[in-house]
Amino acid sequence: MSMHFDRDGIRFHYRDEGAGIPFVYQHGLGADLSQPFSFFAGGHRDVRLMAMDCRGHGQTRPLGPEERIGIASFADDVVAFMDHRGVDRAVVGGISMGAAIALNIALRYPARVRALVLQRPAWLGQPIPDNLRVLVQIGEMIRAHGARRGKELFLASPEYAALERESPDTAASNLAQFDHLRAEETCAKLVRIPHDAPCADRAWTAVRVPTLVIANRVDPVHPYAFGETLAREIPGAQFAEVTSKSISLERHTAEVRESIEDFIAALP
Repeated sequence: MSMHFDRDGIRFHYRDEGAGIPFVYQHGLGADLSQPFSFFAGGHRDVRLMAMDCRGHGQTRPLGPEERIGIASFADDVVAFMDHRGVDRAVVGGISMGAAIALNIALRYPARVRALVLQRPAWLGQPIPDNLRVLVQIGEMIRAHGARRGKELFLASPEYAALERESPDTAASNLAQFDHLRAEETCAKLVRIPHDAPCADRAWTAVRVPTLVIANRVDPVHPYAFGETLAREIPGAQFAEVTSKSISLERHTAEVRESIEDFIAALP
């Protein structure tokens, strides 16, 4: 069931389904809560699956102040979501930007996090990493030219051609940013979020909860090496390599789900 809660003059859209260990699972930049729920389309094994549309995403509206479009602000919104649903402590995780939000929560609100899931991390500790510059380019094209003309320009760009050669799935995902119904209204998120970071460099070494890091190869926006670094430097973290979506979306989805379910089932 889709529901809403109000905060800061914004109506946040969310889903909260299933019974078991609460798992707050956040989407990536430009996506919405259907992304995390897609990994558990057949039901949730002993998991209460919770996700919300971040500011500027999905059915959460209005956009609100642009200065509040940032990872720490999004993390505060997720904690407010947990408060709204009466969840004191949860497994907190996310995909790409969602992983950055989850890491930020684990460091700033450690008492609220039972365990941490970082799926396809797109940042380490530095703002505007090279892998995210294309998203800023897309946001600026939408802002300057509108979504339709911006898409035409991006399709003709060397950046798009390089993405298509390396990872067709990544190229298609980036191209889809132009097709969102509110692309022009919310393009600030594509410009601002990559210039942020989840934490200071190597601050993740302070994480003290069970952690699962999930990464795959053949994904230029989510470098495999970022996953390796976080898994190596977060004390006791587990690492799961999964099939790239560019190779098989079905295998990718099944392997992510299995990794997360096994990790949650084994929590003390």
